[in-house]
Amino acid sequence: MFEEHKNSIEISSHPYAHERRRHSRYPFTATAEIVEAKSQMRVQGRTSDLSLGGCYVDTMNSFPVGSIVKMRLTREARTFEAQAEVVYSLLGMGIGLKFTEVDPEQFRIVEKWLAELSGEMLPEPELQQPSDLSCPSPRPGDEVCLVLNDLITELMRQGILSDAKCRAMLQKLNRTGRAMSNSARA
Repeated sequence: MFEEHKNSIEISSHPYAHERRRHSRYPFTATAEIVEAKSQMRVQGRTSDLSLGGCYVDTMNSFPVGSIVKMRLTREARTFEAQAEVVYSLLGMGIGLKFTEVDPEQFRIVEKWLAELSGEMLPEPELQQPSDLSCPSPRPGDEVCLVLNDLITELMRQGILSDAKCRAMLQKLNRTGRAMSNSARA
C-alpha cells in the first residue's frame, strides 16, 4: 500500500523552494521521537504538519539532510512508527521527514489521522480508561474477566488492536461480566 505512494513524493531539500509536494499537508500535533540509524542519537519534538508522504518535526536538535531515521509519532492512544529520510533541516528549529519504509498497518494509522484532519471522517472518541470498561465489582471467580481486560488493554497499547476494536471488545466484556454478575445474584 505504501509502495504506491512512495515514488510519487517529490520534496525539495530546501524548505523555501517552490512547493512540489503531491500530498496535502495538514496541521497536526503529535509527540515525536526520532533516532538516527548510524549514531543512534535520539531527539524528541512535536510535529507541526503531516501528509501521506511525511511530516515536519519541531525540534531544537536536528540531523543532516539525507540522514536515515526511525521515527515514532504518538497522539492520544495511537502510535505510528516508520523509517524516514531527513529531506531538510533547519538548525535549532526542526526537520522535514519523508517516510521511506512504512508497514501497511502503520500506514493505515496515518491515513486515519489524515481522514480526520481533512474532515472525511469524524475523529474517534478517546478510548475510555480500562477501569471504566472492565468487569464490574470483581468477585472470586472473576479472574478470567480481569485477565481478558488486561490482555485487551495491552494489545491496544502495543498497537496490535485498533482503539475502536479494543473499545468494542472491552464494552462486550463489560456487558458479559454484568450479565454473569446479575444471573449469579438471581
